[in-house]
Amino acid sequence: MRNTARWAAALGLTAAAVCGPLTGAAVAAPGAAPSSLYAPSALVLTTGHGNDAATATPERAVTLNCAPSASGTHPAAAEACAELRGVNGDLESLKAADGVMCTKLYAPVVVTVQGVWQGKRVSYERTFGNACMRDAVGGSLFAF
Repeated sequence: MRNTARWAAALGLTAAAVCGPLTGAAVAAPGAAPSSLYAPSALVLTTGHGNDAATATPERAVTLNCAPSASGTHPAAAEACAELRGVNGDLESLKAADGVMCTKLYAPVVVTVQGVWQGKRVSYERTFGNACMRDAVGGSLFAF
């Protein structure tokens, strides 16, 4: 019985010695410093031919991170982030560029944007009459 008590005491002291520093660091870490100094901005953009996202098969998809710096698989990440900042992340307010002329050929292209912009959830879907109309509105944002 005495050996069992010794083993239990030794095991308890060993556990306290090994796990004690871990619990102290875990408790101290959240109050030590904020985990980030910016609101997250990470998006997934897709494009495909079709009338809506439910029926269109995505043909291309890219990621776009705008904070703390522009990155992701988007080929023009810095320009796309600048466009988003220009409209304060409101994708509905994107307007067609001046002087762009597109044909009236109807070949619908759907674009979706899902993710987070400056800490707020984003869910956007828009169908354009054709790829030229998409590119006129999205500029470098939808050019992938």
